[in-house]
Amino acid sequence: MKRSKLLLLLMVCLCAVCLVFAGCAQDEQPNTDDQSQMGENDQNGTEDDTFTITNELLKQAEADMLEALAPLPEMGNGEKIGAVAFSMTNPFWVTVQEGYEDAAKEYGVTVDVVASPDEADEQGQADAMTTLLAQDYDAFAVSAMTPFSLVNPVAEATKQGIPVVAVGTDIDKDAAADAGAEIVAFVTSDFEAQGKLGATYIMELLGGSGKVAVIEGQAGADNSEQRKRGAIAGFEENGGEIVAVEAADWDRQKAYDIATNILNANPDLGGIMCANDEMALGVVEAMKAAGVKDQVKVVGIDFIEEAKTSIENGELDGSVVMSPYLFGKAGLILSLKAVQGHEIPEDIFWTPFALVNSENVDQYDGWK
Repeated sequence: MKRSKLLLLLMVCLCAVCLVFAGCAQDEQPNTDDQSQMGENDQNGTEDDTFTITNELLKQAEADMLEALAPLPEMGNGEKIGAVAFSMTNPFWVTVQEGYEDAAKEYGVTVDVVASPDEADEQGQADAMTTLLAQDYDAFAVSAMTPFSLVNPVAEATKQGIPVVAVGTDIDKDAAADAGAEIVAFVTSDFEAQGKLGATYIMELLGGSGKVAVIEGQAGADNSEQRKRGAIAGFEENGGEIVAVEAADWDRQKAYDIATNILNANPDLGGIMCANDEMALGVVEAMKAAGVKDQVKVVGIDFIEEAKTSIENGELDGSVVMSPYLFGKAGLILSLKAVQGHEIPEDIFWTPFALVNSENVDQYDGWK
């Protein structure tokens, strides 16, 4: 499929300290087990259950998203959308789920969100989608853990004539072509630029030199690999001496242990860039335990609520923010457009990101 890029959301307005790299419900319960059906929810809620956007930056981002997705779908007729996330153990994916659910209520459709038991269980995620395929769904929105983890289930959906939208992460194009798997639209963010933004900020805090490290998520996962590449580039281009690059599988405790070992081998370590906030918060705890938090600058990605609190408390040095809520909302809208037969000529849609630190964190109250 020919890929062309459309700016889905204008980059979030940044304050002076932020860096931006331009260019750089359900009527029928799905029959899944308790481990896989982590996000099962009734969509017959009331308006009071729907999140109201109050943050001005998020309001503008949503407005830009809706404009880019125009023409928007018509009100649904009870269509069923199946959504496949990473794991509900991470608050990021819980918020993606909320975006799916709120958009489903708005358009009069249902959505069932499933996930694997943890963020590194590729087979568990594939099994969750396979179970949904036995149900009567009109479209799927999927976030593949790795480029290959959902190729076969997506191929089965394509065989059944069910459209599939990719949200956040895509499947491998060559493998998809070989298997007959088709993705009709893809909404994502520039993960490589996210990693670069965070690493560059660490080097600013270090004054342009210092020993640094990168902790990625799951080795081989597309978003993790891109963030790792971006972080390496951000360090190398701004005077950083990279002493370690290791994977912690998106896990806080693993990141704690890895950071402790890196620090023991490099007592003069200056900074660590992490591929998500869960790991970054583990690193912060490791540096606090070692008594060197002021020495070692730590930045994460996702801006989950705990990261916001940590920044406000002067511990985590920064987080690269994007909107998981809009990820889910855009994924649901695109899925419904596909069901209704809308032409989707642009298949990659970009969402915004920015750097949050102690100087601008108050501007992100109510962000989701």
